[in-house]
Amino acid sequence: MTAQADGPRRPYRNDRRAEAAAVTRAAILDAALRLFVEHGYAKVTISDIAREAGIAVPTVYASTGGKSAILTVLMNRGVDDPVVERTLDGVRTAPDAHEAVARMTRGVRLDNERHLDVVQVMITAAAVERHVEETLTQVAAAYRQALGVLSERIAELGALRPGLSQERATDMLWFLLGLPSWTLFVAELGWSWDETEQWLARQATAALIADPDGV
Repeated sequence: MTAQADGPRRPYRNDRRAEAAAVTRAAILDAALRLFVEHGYAKVTISDIAREAGIAVPTVYASTGGKSAILTVLMNRGVDDPVVERTLDGVRTAPDAHEAVARMTRGVRLDNERHLDVVQVMITAAAVERHVEETLTQVAAAYRQALGVLSERIAELGALRPGLSQERATDMLWFLLGLPSWTLFVAELGWSWDETEQWLARQATAALIADPDGV
């Protein structure tokens, strides 16, 4: 009787356990990001993260792994943000090239705005840890590939500037809309996100889209 009574409760207990684990993991990640931003990745220890999150050191390792593993998870938040797929879908269905540029610029602005702290941390961390450098390279490659969707759409619409290949157009988009640009204008120069988005969209339009005279 006891075994039968306990049986139906197990899924509930498992759900509660999974929920508690998710809460603990989120607390660790949030604590780590705060410390990385405030003190710099290299100076923060797992003990610091555990203390900030209010949990034991072994729990940090069991839940998220070491520092580089934590930062990898934080970096992947930006890559996996739902805004990425929504933006790409919007670019692929844009009715004209100008709208395609506007949609891409708005999407990457939102992604960078949400995750700017992580971007700044991973850039500095890549200088001191090889694993982070490799992950940053992968993130940058995925970002650049996403920007290539805009080059492809402009070409499909017959609006790519004459003599400009899709590959070269993607290179230009990486320069204009890639990770370094948002960090430079917003974090270093103090531009607002709106100003940065509007200016970068104008530059991308001028660089990639043929004008009405075909020049």
